[in-house]
Amino acid sequence: MPRSALITGITGQDGAYLAQLLLKKGYEVHGLMARRGSDTLWRLRELGIEPDVRLVNGDMIDLSSLIRALERSAAEEVYNLAAQSFVATSWEQPLLTAQITGMSVANILEAVRQVNPRARFYQASTSEMFGLAGTGRQDENTPFHPRSPYGVSKLFGHWATVNYRESFGMHASSGILFNHESPLRGREFVTRKVTDAVARIKLGKQKALRLGNVDAGRDWGYAGDYVEAMWLMLQQTEPGDYVVATGRTTTVRDMCKLAFDRVGLNYEDHLVIDPNLYRPAEIDMLRGDPSKAKAKLGWAPRTSLEELIAMMVEADLKRVARE
Repeated sequence: MPRSALITGITGQDGAYLAQLLLKKGYEVHGLMARRGSDTLWRLRELGIEPDVRLVNGDMIDLSSLIRALERSAAEEVYNLAAQSFVATSWEQPLLTAQITGMSVANILEAVRQVNPRARFYQASTSEMFGLAGTGRQDENTPFHPRSPYGVSKLFGHWATVNYRESFGMHASSGILFNHESPLRGREFVTRKVTDAVARIKLGKQKALRLGNVDAGRDWGYAGDYVEAMWLMLQQTEPGDYVVATGRTTTVRDMCKLAFDRVGLNYEDHLVIDPNLYRPAEIDMLRGDPSKAKAKLGWAPRTSLEELIAMMVEADLKRVARE
């Protein structure tokens, strides 16, 4: 019998790549699917795996539907990736973000505890929890100081996972993932906003790229690499929390340069700084220390930022050309 896994947030970037990975490993993959009016399955189609995923109706703020999803999937591994994950939106919709990104973690943990407390659980934590960490590199022992409603909500989910692990002996782990991108990233996120704009400018469909704070530094990796770390966490004898990162920080400005260089353009000719796009509270720099993940999981990123940006630009050039 193949192992069964349930992925919440399966229609997102990470959910799609994780589903692809688990299918390749022979899992029966179930994905929690909330009813929405818009098409949310395009990422699964793009990876060619939509027919292979078993979708289960459910909603992260409805405990009863989560219990039914766990019962129907008979999941031995549960990956909680569902969230309102766009940081900028969290200031506009802080209460919704708290519900979907924070309180929903308690819902899924409680559902797992009731249905199958022996199931292994993964929580998608985030480097945004560090915020004003005040250290050069952030690891599992760095104090948290989130700077957005999103970061605050994720911190609740993170500590809820620790609490269920310590209170009920559950195999519950958190991956503190730093920024990870791909051609499947939504266009509202800065890396994809940049690569999409580069493609449109190159093909004559757009003239300028408008951004806010381009001097913020982030530790960017490839989502396809990072989902492997998620899986590895649930294969360990003991649960734990792991920073997943590259250890390299690049500013938004330099990332823009990489993207424009890819198509032979000078980013300075097209970049427009828009003060309206600045965040109410900014995180100037994040850089992860993945030493624990390397030592205990045997995990390391395989894709450089240069390779990642090239991959994203090429994918967007093809997409924009088809429009």
